[in-house]
Amino acid sequence: MSRPLVISDCDEVLLHMVAHFKEWLEESQGVHFELKGNNFNTAMRWADNGQPLEQKDIWRFLGGFFDTEMHRQLPIEGAVTGINRLAEDADVVILTNLNDERQERRTRQLADCGIHARVFTNQGPKGPALQAILEELAPSRAIFIDDLPQHHQSAAEIVPGVSRLHLCGEPMISEHIDCAHKQGHAHARIDNWAEALPWLLEELERDPR
Repeated sequence: MSRPLVISDCDEVLLHMVAHFKEWLEESQGVHFELKGNNFNTAMRWADNGQPLEQKDIWRFLGGFFDTEMHRQLPIEGAVTGINRLAEDADVVILTNLNDERQERRTRQLADCGIHARVFTNQGPKGPALQAILEELAPSRAIFIDDLPQHHQSAAEIVPGVSRLHLCGEPMISEHIDCAHKQGHAHARIDNWAEALPWLLEELERDPR
């Protein structure tokens, strides 16, 4: 009989990202980062003149961070213990929005933090990727964890039978992110692992929808 499956995002669910990205930008890249509201694209300005970065520069810095600075990323409190506890009762895979060439680097990064799981890379909405994972692994039931509401919406539309937890463990941005639970696209919104883990374990025990 197949086991349940937990499909988890990485950045801001398992590892801090934006806080370390901000540190790197401000200490060495001449960029000031201040998030107001939930618009990531307007958070980055050149420190010398206050002008917002163009989209091509934003993507260049994001790529540079994941190419050279992933060692900065520290685990979110309770995430390593939580995801490894789930792995006792379910298979666990990671679905991360990184380019495919960074898949091995992300796998090593998570292993160095104590999380040993298969990593799937993706670009864009995650619903199609979730569907492909479910078709390949054929779990008895599945739970999806992600910090961004658009991915829960995509999941709800394409794989509605998957249980969906909206979890953003980064306080710098969690209050600015629209709640997928309130939007009707996630089954719960819990932003810390101490409270999320009991919910997730209960979901694993519940009869599949």
